[in-house]
Amino acid sequence: MPTKKPRKPWRVIVTGPDVNATSDHTGEANAYTLVRTVFGGDSPAEQARIEYWENGEWRWFETVTADEIL
Repeated sequence: MPTKKPRKPWRVIVTGPDVNATSDHTGEANAYTLVRTVFGGDSPAEQARIEYWENGEWRWFETVTADEIL
């Protein structure tokens, strides 16, 4: 497991029917911009898990659903 802090220490994992995507971001605000975007329109996304890098590993920050964001 890498221990060096990644250049983009925030991660969003989007899941739902026919959706499984991961995207890394430079900051929390950028991560949540993506979350709001993926739940818009006719997206099949059901939830987004937000993680951040700390002490050499990815840590869970929050899991949100479309009805919590929109």
